[in-house]
Amino acid sequence: MKKAILSTALFFLMYSKSEACAWYDPDYEYFNLFTQSIIKDKSYLPFLHTLSNRFYGHEHYEIPDENIESWQKYFGNTLNYKETKFLVEKAPMEELNSFKKGSSGNSLLQKLGSYEKYKEGIDYLIEAKYLEPFMRINYIESPDSWYYSGDENAKNATQLDYDKTVAALTSLYNAAKNPEIKLRYGYQLVRFNHYTRNYASSTDAFREFVEPLKIKSAPYFMALDQLAGAQRGLKMSSEANYNFFQVFMNSKSRKESAFVSMRLSDSASFDNLLKKAQTPQEKNMAYFLLGYEDFNNPVPMMEKMYDIDPNSEILKVLAARSINDLERSYLPIYFAADNKDNSNSTVTKDQSPQTEKNTVSTELSFWQKIKNFFSNLFSSDKKEVPTKASDQNDSDLLKNPNRIPFYTENTNLWTDERSENYLDGFEKITAKIKEKSSDEFWQIADAYLSFLKKDYKKSTETLNQIKTTNPEYITEINRMKMLNDIVSQPKITAEYEEHLMNTYPELFGAMTSSEFTPDYYGDDRNATQDFIRDILANRYFIQGEEGKSFLMSNKLSDLQYNPNSKLVKSVEDFYKKPNKSSLEQKIIAKNIDDVGNIQAFFNVIYGDREMRLANFEKAKSLYDKAKGFSGIPRFDYDWQEGEKPIVKKINYGDAYNGFQNISSLIFGHNNWESFNSPETQSMKPENFEGFDFIKNTMNKSELAGALIELKKIGMGSGTKASQANQLIGNLLYNTSILGYYRHVFVMDIDNENSPKFHFYNTDEPTFKYYYKNFTWNSFIEPDNFDLSIDYYQKALKQSHDEEQKARILFQMASAEQGKFYQYAEKQSLDLKYDDPDYSKKQEEHAQKINAMQYQKYKTYFAELKKNYGHTQSSKSLQGSCSYYDYFMKRN
Repeated sequence: MKKAILSTALFFLMYSKSEACAWYDPDYEYFNLFTQSIIKDKSYLPFLHTLSNRFYGHEHYEIPDENIESWQKYFGNTLNYKETKFLVEKAPMEELNSFKKGSSGNSLLQKLGSYEKYKEGIDYLIEAKYLEPFMRINYIESPDSWYYSGDENAKNATQLDYDKTVAALTSLYNAAKNPEIKLRYGYQLVRFNHYTRNYASSTDAFREFVEPLKIKSAPYFMALDQLAGAQRGLKMSSEANYNFFQVFMNSKSRKESAFVSMRLSDSASFDNLLKKAQTPQEKNMAYFLLGYEDFNNPVPMMEKMYDIDPNSEILKVLAARSINDLERSYLPIYFAADNKDNSNSTVTKDQSPQTEKNTVSTELSFWQKIKNFFSNLFSSDKKEVPTKASDQNDSDLLKNPNRIPFYTENTNLWTDERSENYLDGFEKITAKIKEKSSDEFWQIADAYLSFLKKDYKKSTETLNQIKTTNPEYITEINRMKMLNDIVSQPKITAEYEEHLMNTYPELFGAMTSSEFTPDYYGDDRNATQDFIRDILANRYFIQGEEGKSFLMSNKLSDLQYNPNSKLVKSVEDFYKKPNKSSLEQKIIAKNIDDVGNIQAFFNVIYGDREMRLANFEKAKSLYDKAKGFSGIPRFDYDWQEGEKPIVKKINYGDAYNGFQNISSLIFGHNNWESFNSPETQSMKPENFEGFDFIKNTMNKSELAGALIELKKIGMGSGTKASQANQLIGNLLYNTSILGYYRHVFVMDIDNENSPKFHFYNTDEPTFKYYYKNFTWNSFIEPDNFDLSIDYYQKALKQSHDEEQKARILFQMASAEQGKFYQYAEKQSLDLKYDDPDYSKKQEEHAQKINAMQYQKYKTYFAELKKNYGHTQSSKSLQGSCSYYDYFMKRN
């Protein structure tokens, strides 16, 4: 994992398009390839599937208000919808009064002509605008209330004179000649009584002023909504709920509020609605609401709705929701190799958490990602992966179990419920509806389900048969045809890459025209082009083209976080590949652009691995080719909210950059163990003379050259040979996971905490699908402490100085401690937290590990204590190392 992103990546992970505290948006956790909003009746958009908000689509769609449309009709369509909306909702009352007096210069009102033409309507709007600031119910605080109750100075209906207001509205009602205007005054009477908590009077007003008009236009359902509110105040839950239901059915813009009111009115609201439903339309709507409310498997409700009306628009709403729900399991934006769950693990002093291994691949839910964020970075499970080979035939490639997309069982975000794969049942009901309904929506849905089931031939055949002029349908059809083409391809060849670039220039042009690095400031990251990128990365992966797969999802510099030599070689081979296709050049190769001298970057990775294996000659030959290395690519990010970050490459100056500026203290020993202290405080040089080829500051090539010279000297005998081998042992120990210079040969820039520096990170991550989120799995092969011990052993045999031998044995004991840590991390304890003997078993396990430490991993401490405890070096070490002091005093 990138150290640089421990401060920034967690922010990136949590950032979403949502504002304020809503920093997580689950609607960006999958590839949303089926456009739910292609349903024709846009008044049902709020009831499409979303987990980000209570209702869907507010940020994209405005549902027309039938009240505004009613006013537009009243004014003879002289004004358009936007102008009418402004007049009704925004125009100041003073402007209307001026218009009434014939003195208004308002261009919008002048479009209406004279006041006399729309006298009753203008007079009503003047009265309505006078009332509107007061039209809210008065808040009555409960004695037990502890929360903020809102603006105490806000106006409410009780601030108006009740008798005068009712009298005025009644008089205006009686005077109005136009039935629509009369109905609106009736609505105001019902609403005013409701908001003053005169609930009985509100119901009386509805019966007296609204019902006799027998007009069921927009104002009627506005009044019915207020009546239902008053009935709820009278505890007439069943009546209120039924009336809210009527508003829901017949109003376009009040469906959301009516739905919420139904839930508030009656805990068993939707079941009771079904019992009260009188017409087929009402039963159909009740089934819809039941299916919407309990959405685990919508198929049973869809069957009932199909029996009533296969052409029902609300049936399409449930279908669109169902497809979206299935997409979340079939099209996650990230397929994780393993779903790690440490909920039942134990942690002892000498033991890391043991991961629970699952054989089924799953996509991590949000909370699981947060829970496992760092464990994903610092640990991994080894899995067997089907063999990848470039010579697999088409049949083998198509049958590969890791070929995405496929169904993954997810855990519900807010509960422990698991997602249900109802695709087969949903496909059957969709096929039935398709035969009865004339709407092409069902053919599109059927084709999409075939796509999810990987029957791309059937999906394409269905799409080719659709005849439609609906632009939203056409867009969806064209996208699906493209998806079928790409996802069905058994193998991505050079010829097919050219086909992609030529056939879909808009899509692949978008991939080439902008940087691939994710925009953490709100841009959609689950676009169609990102899905295609994942598909291609997956196909290259199972074809055995790891380098291309890696570069589809990562920058070349990301190799530093997991410098796997095999993968690095595959990336290098692609870099050197001649005659690249246009897709390889414009999309894949453009991610090889951020490391400076590219070949030097590769050679540093290779050279570092050889140094860790003590192959100094081979390492030098590689480092000699890397002298143009410009530093491990790290970046500083500076941003302001709502803006893209300013990214600057770090300038190392005279500091260690991954290749240069290595201190000769790398051959020294610890003065005290502190990774955070300056090297001159933590490290002390060996007091050896005659090794002038070790420079005070070196690059890696010079360092490897010094080691080669030391190795030659160490093959001799006597004091100098002993010292040479001791220096080599020091370097190997100091660059191990326990050493101050642990970062030097692992493509890191400093020794600060990193997933590379943890003993439990012992298994190389197994990528099963692609290399997406590669940097979440930072890994370095475990140290071979025997290498340093072997050189110390040579030095010990060659030395005739007891003080030097004491120092060498202490260094050997330190390396041996590293071997113990590696052993301890592999000792598992299958113990549940609810085990009645939990504490006892945990303690017994810890004692067992501790006993093994003293039996097998304290041999050099024991020899130091037995044979050299009297030396000045031993006594000095007791003063600086409390652990050694404890061992010396232990019986």
